[in-house]
Amino acid sequence: MSQPQDTSPSQPLSYCSTYPRSLPQFRPDLTFDRQRAIVVTASKWVNGTVLHYHFLADEAEHGDQMDVVRGAFAEWKDLGIGLSFTEVAEASESEVRIGFQAGDGSWSYVGRDVLGIGATERTMNFGWDLTTPYGHTTARHEIGHTLGMPHEHQNPNAGITWDEEAVYEFLGGPPNNWPRETTFHNVLRKLDPREVEGGNWDPDSIMEYQFPGGLILAPEEYKDGIFPPGTLSADDQAYIRYWYPPLDGDDLPDLTPFQSVPLSLTPGQQADFAFRPEASREFNVGTFGSADAVLVVFEDVDGELRFLAGDDDSGEDRNALVKVKLVAGRSYVVRIRLYYAWASGQTAVMAW
Repeated sequence: MSQPQDTSPSQPLSYCSTYPRSLPQFRPDLTFDRQRAIVVTASKWVNGTVLHYHFLADEAEHGDQMDVVRGAFAEWKDLGIGLSFTEVAEASESEVRIGFQAGDGSWSYVGRDVLGIGATERTMNFGWDLTTPYGHTTARHEIGHTLGMPHEHQNPNAGITWDEEAVYEFLGGPPNNWPRETTFHNVLRKLDPREVEGGNWDPDSIMEYQFPGGLILAPEEYKDGIFPPGTLSADDQAYIRYWYPPLDGDDLPDLTPFQSVPLSLTPGQQADFAFRPEASREFNVGTFGSADAVLVVFEDVDGELRFLAGDDDSGEDRNALVKVKLVAGRSYVVRIRLYYAWASGQTAVMAW
């Protein structure tokens, strides 16, 4: 993770880590562009999702640490993004579960990978004091991972040439004591080109580690180290607003049973619909056309959208489809995010 510039080099800093992501296994006939659209979007939430977070810790013992995390969530939300963050009292009601286990480092799963973690297990941990400037940066950084952001220094477009043995020695010593495989995964490993959006490296990113001098051989201007400010950079803000733009209010177009609605979306774009069933029964909600998409159905519960069902057809020659029991008189929202239109360029959605 990135650290503040005023940290004394005589007090080595701990670095965060992420859990390895397993990229999808694609059929050999899928084009590179289609694969990259799927990989990049797979870590992102459907815009408009309410992420519920729960602290696996006692308020009396860790209240100051919790307040830093709450503030970091608010800092991301204050960018005006379409995601929302709500703290909940029960782990079973959360997608994001946060621990403060000392000695286990600070880490997070990336994006929607948290959905594959057991309902009582941590998806994020903070292993050191968050009340310092360095700690505030840690909280921002880990939430960035949960929003689907990778480490910036692993961007293959950065052009960093490492003194690899120096990096292994640096991170293998205290306070990190990382084995070589952990250092490789979090620093030396370049991201797969399919994981990377755009072409520029942002050394000021919240997702960039600070590195002292002596670890980088090139580019020349970074031989003396990389020292990001530890805040959300302009590129961080633009990136997250691109994936989670502000929503246009609650006045969504209606999805009417047995009426197909054509969609003209570019990769990463999303369409949203209100659905108000007139009868209580099992409904099918699905997409049509030659495209990869993720489709999610939410129920409006006291003004908050709660996940009901979803399907992801990416990389498969089929369409997204959910079968879900809906109740007359209740309100639902259907969201469709496009990965890639791989043939006709046109898709559609229908409920029946």
